[in-house]
Amino acid sequence: MMGKRLRIKPEMSSIFSVRARRSGFLLLAINLSACNTFPAVDLAPDYQPAQFVVPDSWHGSSPFVEAKPSDGELRKDWWTVFDDPVLNKLEEQGMAANPDLQAAAERFVQVRDMMLKARSRLIPHLGLGFGASDNKESANGLFKGADNPIYDSSVAGNALASWEPDFWSAIRNKTRIETYRAEQSAAEYGLARLSLQAEIAANYFTLRGYDAQEATYRQSIEYYKMSLAIVTDQYLGEIASELDVARAEYLLSSTQAKELDIKSKRQVTEHALAILVNMAPASFSVEPVDELKITNFSIPQKIPATLLERRPDIAGMERQMAQANRAIGIARAAFYPNVVFQAGGGYENHSFDIISLANSLWSYGSSISLPVFEGGYRRAQLQQSWSAYRETEDKYRSTVLNAFREVENGLSLTKLLNEEVERQESAVGAALKAQDLTMELYKGGLNSSLDLIYAQVNTLTARITAVEVKTGLLQSSVGLIRSLGGGWSNKELPTDDQIQPFGVLQYSNLNKPQPAGGIDVNADNNAVNNDLTKPAAP
Repeated sequence: MMGKRLRIKPEMSSIFSVRARRSGFLLLAINLSACNTFPAVDLAPDYQPAQFVVPDSWHGSSPFVEAKPSDGELRKDWWTVFDDPVLNKLEEQGMAANPDLQAAAERFVQVRDMMLKARSRLIPHLGLGFGASDNKESANGLFKGADNPIYDSSVAGNALASWEPDFWSAIRNKTRIETYRAEQSAAEYGLARLSLQAEIAANYFTLRGYDAQEATYRQSIEYYKMSLAIVTDQYLGEIASELDVARAEYLLSSTQAKELDIKSKRQVTEHALAILVNMAPASFSVEPVDELKITNFSIPQKIPATLLERRPDIAGMERQMAQANRAIGIARAAFYPNVVFQAGGGYENHSFDIISLANSLWSYGSSISLPVFEGGYRRAQLQQSWSAYRETEDKYRSTVLNAFREVENGLSLTKLLNEEVERQESAVGAALKAQDLTMELYKGGLNSSLDLIYAQVNTLTARITAVEVKTGLLQSSVGLIRSLGGGWSNKELPTDDQIQPFGVLQYSNLNKPQPAGGIDVNADNNAVNNDLTKPAAP
């Protein structure tokens, strides 16, 4: 069709000119509405987050070195303070592929879209329609007029526009509610990430505790085998009784059974770690080690007031309280008139040649509704919104109190468990010395087998208890860091302007929104982590 020109009738040219002017007004209305410049009255109460009077310092203390002022913030990769390369690798794998964490990121994306859906009501809505019909009536219809045609056909194209001016900020407050809900979702993502990090670390130290216990049982089993050989030799030489042999055999067999129990618990814990890092248990393993290390590190201990800024659960609860505040404005707006403007127009003809002024049709108008009497419905709705706000304020205070409790628990546990580790190590040394002396006395015939068994059982119990206490100290250290926020800060929350997922007039690159608050999703390839036989991160 090269060289062919489109000719426009004069009447159509005027129509296009009018439509261009109307489009300009429409874009202006969109921009004004999008910028919230339309005059409106905000009926929501002035909002200020609850201010709490908190202690100047913590009641408890921990065995860890107090951080210097320049080190007052925990690092985001806080698990590196334990100086364990295997733990570092597991944390990286979990952050890269854990399905629950990625689901939390998708929930954040969904809430961002809900915000834009609410915000879209601020601008005029347009719709286009097209229809065609061909009809035939019965020639003997009961109410058919004599001059009415039997055959009828029509072609119509139309457009519809509607706009609800937000005089009382009900739509704006709904938009702000969804914005705050998105920020709450971002805080919940931060909480999910911190919880995942803490769970990986706690399970890892549980696993290492089982490793140390298994090593202890293994060493004790070798010692008990040697002891059984000594008792058996003495029995064959008629120095010891058969009862002594039975006691030694019992101690060896029961210890071997306990070793198997620890192995089963280790496997279950290893399976739990596999799930956290997005791997099938059959494809995952952690090489055992014999020693359980305790690492000293620094943590901030005298800044309880900043805890309100360091905990994602506190930040999320505060955003929920802000939502409840805006809901009061929406409930108040229901007492005032609601105005809606509508306009429609188009063309209709018996043929497809419909673009003509003679075939045009249009209508415009507005509607105003004002509640007069509804049996107390709107007053009850307003009272309910105020009560809901006070409820969120109470929950906010409860969340803050629970955060302080968790920190104090962590400080107390780590301090006392550290002291317990020192005492238990001394007990292990004394038990080993008593075991060796008892064995020498038994060999010389100066002690009974019952004394020997008693010393050996005490030694094994002391060593296992020492491992359990060390494991508890490491787990409580993880809990303390988690209760302090794990390096998170409310500065990581996205701002109000960052919540919108895409522009109003954007129609490309819509596969996913730009990351906000450091939260991104695998929209391009969500199956990237579906291979459960290998880790997602090196």
